[in-house]
Amino acid sequence: MNPPHLPTTESAVRAIREIAQDYRLKMTVTDDIGADRTSRRTAAGIGTALDPDGSLPHEAFVGLEGTPAVSVRLFPEDDANITVDHVEFPDVPRDSVPAFLRSVYGGLAYTKSRFFPPGLWLVVPLPGDTAHKELVTLTHPSPWLLQISRGR
Repeated sequence: MNPPHLPTTESAVRAIREIAQDYRLKMTVTDDIGADRTSRRTAAGIGTALDPDGSLPHEAFVGLEGTPAVSVRLFPEDDANITVDHVEFPDVPRDSVPAFLRSVYGGLAYTKSRFFPPGLWLVVPLPGDTAHKELVTLTHPSPWLLQISRGR
């Protein structure tokens, strides 16, 4: 099943808002609109709000309070950085953000440890046999990360 197409940052924020309501999570949103305000537009001239093509880029930061705490930074370039309990997942496609959040809050995410090379990984499975996997670099993982362990 293909994820729904989220053509804009605003449509992604709406999708996240629905998920927050479904899981009864408190949500905060901060918007940065304009080439002079978004984080990846460092080449924009002072006072320049539009991209060279005349578009107005929109970036948003969404915080979701709950267990686990999650933050999502949505970029105008159709991707996002998602942080789950201090573990950062960079370059998640914007269309995958809703499925990613449903996997985390729906109990599908898990940690997996390895003896060699040693490490603890947070795995977030998505529909279609894909998964995002990142190394947990915390010295003391949170109770939530330890609770969702699937061992080796």
